[in-house]
Amino acid sequence: MTLNKDLLDILACPRCKGGLEPTPAGDGLVCPQCKVVYPVKDDIPIMLDDQAVSEKDWTGSK
Repeated sequence: MTLNKDLLDILACPRCKGGLEPTPAGDGLVCPQCKVVYPVKDDIPIMLDDQAVSEKDWTGSK
């Protein structure tokens, strides 16, 4: 997955409104402040708070 840089620049964490970074595998977006990962499925970021996974519990896409 490679999200467009312009899209990454405008996406924000729904919890804190902070910036997001792609996971190393590119299968999620990490909020460094909240320590959660929002999954990316079929190149679409799932930016729902109830879909966020704790960064320590993130196992990536299966």
